[in-house]
Amino acid sequence: MTRPVAPQHMVTRFAPSPTGRLHVGHGWSALMAMDLARAAGGTMRLRIEDIDGTRSRPEHVAAIIEDLRWLGVAWEGEIIFQSQRTGTYAAALDRLRATGLLYPCFCTRADIQASLTAPHGPEGPVYPGTCRGLNAAERARRIADGDAHAWRIDMGRALAMAEARAGGGTGPLRWRAFDDDGDAMMTADPLAHGDVVLARKDAPASYHLSCTLDDAAMGVTHVLRGTDLRSVTDIHRLLQALLDLPSPAYRHHPLLVDAQGRRLAKRSGAIAIAALRAQGMDPHALATDLRAGRFPVGIRPASA
Repeated sequence: MTRPVAPQHMVTRFAPSPTGRLHVGHGWSALMAMDLARAAGGTMRLRIEDIDGTRSRPEHVAAIIEDLRWLGVAWEGEIIFQSQRTGTYAAALDRLRATGLLYPCFCTRADIQASLTAPHGPEGPVYPGTCRGLNAAERARRIADGDAHAWRIDMGRALAMAEARAGGGTGPLRWRAFDDDGDAMMTADPLAHGDVVLARKDAPASYHLSCTLDDAAMGVTHVLRGTDLRSVTDIHRLLQALLDLPSPAYRHHPLLVDAQGRRLAKRSGAIAIAALRAQGMDPHALATDLRAGRFPVGIRPASA
């Protein structure tokens, strides 16, 4: 007799960076992640992505929590702080180094921009592999001399290994996209991104590595995030295969833009949730409007 398979407990997450006040786009995304989990009887978690030492500020953490609670966004469990997980990132980097997939990169952004051989990928100029060809002795000497360096992944070798682990070498890597109509399997193309950075010169891990490891550790089953991150899902699927991590399903929602068509961003002075609160706006009315796709004057989804 075949036993019925227990339904998966859905876990979503909201993962802001404490680099400024949340704007209405953040609130919209957080509400969607919470509502998605609640509708399925699941759980939403909160993660603070605070390993960018040059931009993250402790005071912004308290502001994020204040804004979310005012808007009616609730989460379960302890808040996860990336700054407390650097040992996990270091262990993953050591594991990837041990397989020969990482190499130190001493190039500056200016070096890469000036390279005539740098092709373009989904995120802009693709690293041309300058430091990939350095021999072991040269790498060791420059590290010993204290030359600033990031750690990049050899994408060609990594993809071959990932495909062998994920599918026995029988086909390409795939990740699962979901929407209200069901699931679809998407073919990943991490090669289009080139040899991406997994450990920055000024941070213990890149967004790609930290996000992938954290989603797995938090038991996230469904990731809801903006369309600007859709293409990097290919990289995250690669890392999941290399590090033997589960692969969640992904949904990428439209970004919000202002009246000039500019993407809402903290640095561009987008309407902050705190500003709306200061104006006396009713949080329940705002949450209702956001859920219905009604936004403050001048704001709309980029695709609309």
